[in-house]
Amino acid sequence: MNEESLVNSLCRHIGETVTIFTASGGLSGNGFTGVLASVNCEAVRLIGEFGGRPSCPLGSSCSCNNFGGYNRNCRDNILGSVTIIPIDKIVSFTHNAV
Repeated sequence: MNEESLVNSLCRHIGETVTIFTASGGLSGNGFTGVLASVNCEAVRLIGEFGGRPSCPLGSSCSCNNFGGYNRNCRDNILGSVTIIPIDKIVSFTHNAV
């Protein structure tokens, strides 16, 4: 499969959860799983973990939880994660058949 047909195959799965395996070592050899957010001729972007919901969407008189004296500042403190993978480093990818 050449890079152009790989890009076309990836484009058909934008918005779906996929696992992408790369030509690399270490933990990255296990693949990267996430929602395929974007694809271009250079790279793909996976959203691996979504950020937390807004704790105080209106921003007024927010009542924060106090866990053992620790003030959470009205946030879940989860920023989420994005992985950018160069097309020329992709060895394979998997997706659901349906």
